[in-house]
Amino acid sequence: MRLGVIADTHGLLRDGVLDVFAAVDHILHAGDIGSPALLDRLAQLAPVTAVYGNTDGLELRMRCPRVAQIELDGLYVTVTHGDQLGSPTPEALHREFPDADIIVYGHTHTARLELVAKTVTVMNPGAAGPRRFEVLPSVGIMELEPGIPPRARLVPLADD
Repeated sequence: MRLGVIADTHGLLRDGVLDVFAAVDHILHAGDIGSPALLDRLAQLAPVTAVYGNTDGLELRMRCPRVAQIELDGLYVTVTHGDQLGSPTPEALHREFPDADIIVYGHTHTARLELVAKTVTVMNPGAAGPRRFEVLPSVGIMELEPGIPPRARLVPLADD
């Protein structure tokens, strides 16, 4: 299973995201979506699991949970924006969600991919929306296959 991982779009869906996610089986959005229409557009590519972020309004908060926990290819995946932890770190997320095999988060706008305790993959795909904090936009791709650890990579986007 191939996952598209995205966060912090803040209402902007870059053309590059559509290209990178063209062949994904499922999309995980870790909040600060900005617009329900953005989720609808992503859903044209693949099923979407999304959570609301600290800047999302009432319409998105009614549509999306704060934390989503799903099973994909036998792995337990937690998706959260992470703002409830202040400035989230992989270690803090692991403590908060100890049963997760994969944790996807946003909020910091900083792309990050690492293993915690050699069992949990923690990924922040960076911010795919408007450029902020001098950070280039990015998304992530994660490959799941039963019986082996997830494989993931960060994908930079054109700053258009």
